[in-house]
Amino acid sequence: MLKLHGRVETSRNKLNRYQLLYVTKNNNVPEVVRSKYALIVNDKPTNGYGAYLDFEKRDLDIDNHFFLKDEFRYLVEGDIVRLDEKGNFATLFRVNSTNNTILLTTRCNHYCLMCSQPPTTQDDSWILSETMELLEMIPKNTKAMGYSGGEPTLYGDGFIELIQKTKYCLPETIMDVLTNGRYFSNHEYARKVASVNHPNLTFGIPIYSHDPVQHDFIVQAKGAFDETIKGIINLKALGQKVEIRIVIHNLTIDDLEETCKYITRNLLFVDHVALMGLEITGFTRANLDQLWIDPFEYKDILSRAVKILNNYQIPSSVYNHQLCVINQDVLGNYHRSISDWKNEFVEECKDCSKMNECGGFFSSSKQYKYSSHITPFK
Repeated sequence: MLKLHGRVETSRNKLNRYQLLYVTKNNNVPEVVRSKYALIVNDKPTNGYGAYLDFEKRDLDIDNHFFLKDEFRYLVEGDIVRLDEKGNFATLFRVNSTNNTILLTTRCNHYCLMCSQPPTTQDDSWILSETMELLEMIPKNTKAMGYSGGEPTLYGDGFIELIQKTKYCLPETIMDVLTNGRYFSNHEYARKVASVNHPNLTFGIPIYSHDPVQHDFIVQAKGAFDETIKGIINLKALGQKVEIRIVIHNLTIDDLEETCKYITRNLLFVDHVALMGLEITGFTRANLDQLWIDPFEYKDILSRAVKILNNYQIPSSVYNHQLCVINQDVLGNYHRSISDWKNEFVEECKDCSKMNECGGFFSSSKQYKYSSHITPFK
């Protein structure tokens, strides 16, 4: 698992606010733009860089000298990092990654039992301002990116301004927004978002059961199901792309087939359905006894759910599962999907001939729980 942020030691730190900087190993960046770069230093760094990143803890006569541990050695030319006056460090964008996702807020109007990013009530609107600045730095040839939370639409019109700027800065980049969709039940708000006319925008919206009571229990928000369904309908009526996401666990598995049938009867117009394995982090750890089910135990239910969606020609994918715990009949829908920075394999996989095809595990699974039926292909 890659470490993307943390507190680092610093010497002569003269930053008076956060700085977003490009990573470089080039000691001869033109002086006129040098302050926009963080130099991975050698023994004789040139003056004028915005910051200096040092893996050797050299004693150098320079300002804004940050000492990084080896866990950040993945940094390459063109990555974008955030540094501040307190010594906080974060990697915001990696040029070699296809899984760059920006966390827009930790605030949310859900309290999902398996939330991987437990919500807070603190004002973190500074993240939105930072993201506006970051958009101007991200390469325009970036193929795909994502926004997540918390709940991004809690910014109201601020979220719409973000989508507008995203379209301006990254007009050809495929953008995914993870949202519970409830704000889009307000038709006027949905209309404002649609009027931005972003050409490559998809909203990933969860539905955890066809039963409103069960869905609302899982997300811990009364009335959430009805608002979510209305939000999906509003978005599709306005020509927006929508993906329905179903996280599979012990509280959703019994309803999975009926939920897929509900989608075929009522939401046949959605663009994609994702059937997703459980990530054991955040609230999932506290609720694991209530949520855990071995994927091997539900592989036949998963096959039937996929068949329902395929029969109605709804594009669908199976994410976050391992090849050895699914049936062969879902391989046409199977994708490697876990973000590269938290994707690992367990000891049982070391002799498997299909590791390059398999989705692997979330890093957290290695620490807490994973299927007892992991069997290497020979």
